[in-house]
Amino acid sequence: MMPPVNGLRAALAAILFLFPGFSPAAEELPATGELARRTAAFLGARAAAKISYHNQSSLADAELTSVRREFEASFPEGGEGAPAEIHLTLSENQSQYLLIEEVRKGEESRVWIAGWKRPAAAAASGFGLTLDKKLVWEQEEPILDLALWENSMLVLDPSGLALYERQGDAWRARQTVPLAPTKPWPRDMRGRLRRTGDRVQAFLPGMECHGTVGGKLSVECHASGEPWVLESGSRAILLAGFALERNYFDGRVVLQDGSRRTAAPFYSAAAGEDAGGTFWLLSQLDGQTGIFSANLEPVGTVSTWGSDMVGINAPCAGGSQVLATGRGDGNEPDAIQAFSIVNRAANALAAPLAFGGPVTALWPATASTALAVASDPTTGKYAAYLVTLACGH
Repeated sequence: MMPPVNGLRAALAAILFLFPGFSPAAEELPATGELARRTAAFLGARAAAKISYHNQSSLADAELTSVRREFEASFPEGGEGAPAEIHLTLSENQSQYLLIEEVRKGEESRVWIAGWKRPAAAAASGFGLTLDKKLVWEQEEPILDLALWENSMLVLDPSGLALYERQGDAWRARQTVPLAPTKPWPRDMRGRLRRTGDRVQAFLPGMECHGTVGGKLSVECHASGEPWVLESGSRAILLAGFALERNYFDGRVVLQDGSRRTAAPFYSAAAGEDAGGTFWLLSQLDGQTGIFSANLEPVGTVSTWGSDMVGINAPCAGGSQVLATGRGDGNEPDAIQAFSIVNRAANALAAPLAFGGPVTALWPATASTALAVASDPTTGKYAAYLVTLACGH
């Protein structure tokens, strides 16, 4: 789980550059020099910097060579002052490659994004599917989960449950039920909403809420150590014990057949299906995603995903799919990518879907869509998106 950004006291700026003529086979990535110059102007001459790189794109890691050359020449080892932190991410969407830079110097931060058009051949030959996102809601307080139905929306955040109704193109607040925890919430807060018809259920660390959302929101909350219900598309359900003062599940689970198992602690779970039947994926605390049989026997690992994932059933994709975040440190721009699991190996189905800030929550929305929440470094707000895996277009 990537830690939320609880407001940025620093000033942040996002600048977009477009370079439609770039070919990914070129030796130099565009705008690298310009980003390096802007960074040097922000940090000052001869500034010390700690630089990290992350490739979330379909381009080879070698394409980062020019980025490393430019930045390491501009900020050599032995620079003056306390080192600033520079993180560069090479990402992409269906039409563009993206070079995302985040710079932190004390209390100040800057974010710059350089984008350039993907060649038609690369865009057409890579994937037959695409990930799309649609903004649903944004607010100052962290969004833990969100449920949509008809003209209603229920938002769960650390303060409470809020019910909204749609009026035209806008959402109007209708009712709020505050939460009163018996002890302070964990720093990296998580929460899960489940709605079945008019009934609603909310899981929080050490608390569970039950109620209805008919003509009005009627909810009762109480202290609870009961397991959370984790769904994966329309395939399977897992009951998982939550580590109350942490941000992960403690490994005590109940499978759909009622049997109890113990696994290593994990952040998120997703189910899939192949010729051998149902299997589970658990994103573990050591950074590995374990692949397990239906009885939770280990059968493989995935080492390239982040800590948040969700299983979906996209109608046009066939089989089962998993959406997974990238391997960021929780303070940088993130991405979500779609995969299938074949022969215990992850196969990318679509180009990564980029976000300007870290993804702080990823839950099922429907059997075929996911709800992703990301912090926006330019506004300090949290934004909730519906993410859909669609046929290529």
